[in-house]
Amino acid sequence: MDKPRIAYVGIGLMGLPMTRRLIERGYSVTVCDIVAARTGAAQAAGAAVAATPAEAVRDADIVLLNLPTTEAVEQVAFGEHGVASALHPPQLVIDFSTVKVDKGRAFAAKLREMTGCGWIDAPVSGGPPACAAGTLTVMAGGDAAEIERVRPLMADIAGQFTPMGPSGAGLAAKMINQLIVGCSFAVLAEAVGLAEAAGIDAARIPECLAGGYADSSMLQKVYPRIVERDFAPQGYARQLLKDLEMLNEFAGGLKSPLPMAGQALSLYRMLVHLGYAELDTAAVFKLYERPGAP
Repeated sequence: MDKPRIAYVGIGLMGLPMTRRLIERGYSVTVCDIVAARTGAAQAAGAAVAATPAEAVRDADIVLLNLPTTEAVEQVAFGEHGVASALHPPQLVIDFSTVKVDKGRAFAAKLREMTGCGWIDAPVSGGPPACAAGTLTVMAGGDAAEIERVRPLMADIAGQFTPMGPSGAGLAAKMINQLIVGCSFAVLAEAVGLAEAAGIDAARIPECLAGGYADSSMLQKVYPRIVERDFAPQGYARQLLKDLEMLNEFAGGLKSPLPMAGQALSLYRMLVHLGYAELDTAAVFKLYERPGAP
């Protein structure tokens, strides 16, 4: 069976490695991004380049969006020369972006009304390395038949693909993911600081705790980067702050208390205020770092 033709709009930290992965797996990909260096890198990997989202999607079977904010998704989808201006059934949009849950549902309804095309919210977890390796965790919301249609594509980019229900359900699951992740970054930063203050070998903590209740993917992958002060972005601090603000609003609307997430939100507000927005999310450790510490 021929692989579907892909249009990919938004090829930043996550989108570019995913684009490369798709090309390696035999997909024809046309990309669009406002940053010329990104489209140049995608073109070097074998992608075609379009000047506008509308141009990118004209010959595509499936349209992938991977954008930093709710506003960016809305502009790309429904703005001038946006995706909706060129779509027609049976084309399908998959949005990997993390956007507000109510907005995601509204975008799906609006696209269906305007074009007759489906929209799957499919936020991801795992970062750029998982994009490159095809091992992302993807949580999806949308029409069940349309989700089944994209399973072969998801098999090429995700290690875990979980339909969670109708439109918006994937985004709600991502809010829970960000609740756990946001708090965990802060806890890991505190753990590194405490290990160093105690005078033990902080770098051996993941080995020491492996297999116990404290073990986790983040302990094994993120904690060592904090020890090494490796804050090259695999996800920007500003993006996690955006997600935590979104989570705070979402939970508030549901009257669901999140005191731990509130602490993480305060920390990331402070981190970004201090000028560290473009560093990795693990850079929250800078709020705990002691002068003269290793």
